[in-house]
Amino acid sequence: MKPGRVLLELGAEQCSDAQLLAILLGSGGRGYSALDSANALLDRYGTLAGLMNRPLDEVAQIRGIKVVRAIRLAAAYEICQRLLKEVARDA
Repeated sequence: MKPGRVLLELGAEQCSDAQLLAILLGSGGRGYSALDSANALLDRYGTLAGLMNRPLDEVAQIRGIKVVRAIRLAAAYEICQRLLKEVARDA
């Protein structure tokens, strides 16, 4: 089942880290899927925390990522950081 379908049918909490990353990446390329690229990211960096805040040019070296997708990941990370600050401020 494709990552987006998993999220739609089972909910985001049932998605793996790789599936959530694949949804952010959007699509793959010739001969590989967004899920393949997401798994390559996690293979290289180990965890979501290990991936985040890496230099864009470094992340863009992973097959299927390139600069635009690295920017999407950086934006998602920044949104998470801002959300955490809001939650801490409101607590």
